[in-house]
Amino acid sequence: MTQKRYLFTPGPTPVPPEVLAATAEPMLHHRGPDFRVVYERTLGRLKEVFRTENDVLLFAASGTGTMESALVNLCSPGDRVCVVTAGAFGDRWASIAGALGCEVDRLAYDWGESPSPDDLASRLAEREARVVLTTHSETSTGVVSDVRGLAAAAAEGGAVSVVDAVSSLGAVPLETDEWGVDVVVSGSQKALMSPPGLALVSVSQRARDARGTLPRFYFDWERTRKAQQVFDAAFTPAVSLVKGLDVALGLLLDGGGLDAAFERHVRLGRACREGIKAMGLELFSPDDDSAAVVTAVRTPEGVDAAALLLLLRDRHGVTLAPGQGPLKGKIFRIGHIGYFDVFDIATALAAVELALTELGAEIERGVATTSAFEAYEQPLKV
Repeated sequence: MTQKRYLFTPGPTPVPPEVLAATAEPMLHHRGPDFRVVYERTLGRLKEVFRTENDVLLFAASGTGTMESALVNLCSPGDRVCVVTAGAFGDRWASIAGALGCEVDRLAYDWGESPSPDDLASRLAEREARVVLTTHSETSTGVVSDVRGLAAAAAEGGAVSVVDAVSSLGAVPLETDEWGVDVVVSGSQKALMSPPGLALVSVSQRARDARGTLPRFYFDWERTRKAQQVFDAAFTPAVSLVKGLDVALGLLLDGGGLDAAFERHVRLGRACREGIKAMGLELFSPDDDSAAVVTAVRTPEGVDAAALLLLLRDRHGVTLAPGQGPLKGKIFRIGHIGYFDVFDIATALAAVELALTELGAEIERGVATTSAFEAYEQPLKV
């Protein structure tokens, strides 16, 4: 019998059966009326998830595609951009901006630190920037930053605020309009419970007015915006993926709504952290309710992280995420956004316990899952 597989990475994440079924339905013509209904509904639902009245543009790409789209639409050659970076995906912002010929001013933190809005305000007072690039959920470390404060600092400094919300959208609160965030980019494959391949970006009027002169064609926001105004696509869309995303957004919004999803992710994060600590392991990610996207765990001394992850995958069918960059080999990560419940967290913890025991690590056995269930049931503070 084929071994059952369990995916506990912070992206891609497991996809509900209803969503998979929608992606397997017969193909529709992307210019026909049947698809237009799906497209219109999906675009409307995306505005609800982004919590915005702005246009949400949809591209066939990874989330990195809409990261690039932000820069090619907002910047001109040589423009200074301020990149707030404290992990792998902040560094990605800097790499994209540099490749496009922007002057990159890094406001850099150690991996695992939380960026400060006051630091950003001070930096922009010293050196003006056209655009500020930030990361909401830094999945390489488990840190969720203060986007509201960072966006306010950017606005005060005269810059357009751009937020990478690839792993945070639908998982933790992100009030695009209320917080004054100009541009939010995301993807389909994380908390939105869909296969990889769709990239999303909400664009404020302020951001549209800040149009730069870098060359663009496929990622031209105005081209896509004009097509979407009549519920069409500027180019052939990923029809099956859009159908799947439509179903996933329905599950998210109709199954208790975003606030219920946010609460569930907080509880799952609590359960995972308490289970990890009960084993005697050390957290790398913050030990508070902000860490609702991914739990980063320091690999025990004497345990080879690569061997741990291979053992988990090959013997127990459990896939976790490794550390990235300077954290490679030092941490492992358990994702808990999207289509997860507390029994999934218990499975991940039990597998980690088994694998570490097999590798000779000295851990506390038999208590992780109990601690996880107890933490999950604790009421949230109002």
